[in-house]
Amino acid sequence: MLKIRLSMGGAKKRPVYKIVIADSRFPRDGRFIEKVGFFNPLLPKTKKERVSLEIERIKHWISKGAKPTLRVSRILGEAEVFPMPAKGNNPHKAIPKKDRKKDQSADKKPETDPAKKEEPKKAEAKKEEPKKAEAKKEEPKKAEAKKVEPKKE
Repeated sequence: MLKIRLSMGGAKKRPVYKIVIADSRFPRDGRFIEKVGFFNPLLPKTKKERVSLEIERIKHWISKGAKPTLRVSRILGEAEVFPMPAKGNNPHKAIPKKDRKKDQSADKKPETDPAKKEEPKKAEAKKEEPKKAEAKKEEPKKAEAKKVEPKKE
């Protein structure tokens, strides 16, 4: 399957991406069919040199069945070559991670219901009983093994 995707280049901490047509089985920075543009994320969005696209070649490959990745489809959407993908729903994106954990624990606390608390305790007790039974089964096996050893001598 053909993909239009980003191929990483540049130095450490200074990425520059080539927009390439590649088979989906090829490595990210490996073999590709054709280079159709580049993307420099370090430049401000207002600069023209941030993105360069060969629009005619991209349209040609899309007509052949190449599918852009999410990031490339956003770049193509900004250039009005391809429809912009729908925005995802991530309500926790703007909340720092440590605050997310606090919110999740606060959400769990209001769900206190005495009937619900009793059921998990019973289930835990049932889980523990089979473990004891397994331990009892293992003990006789050890005893049998000891009995077998003296007979061999």
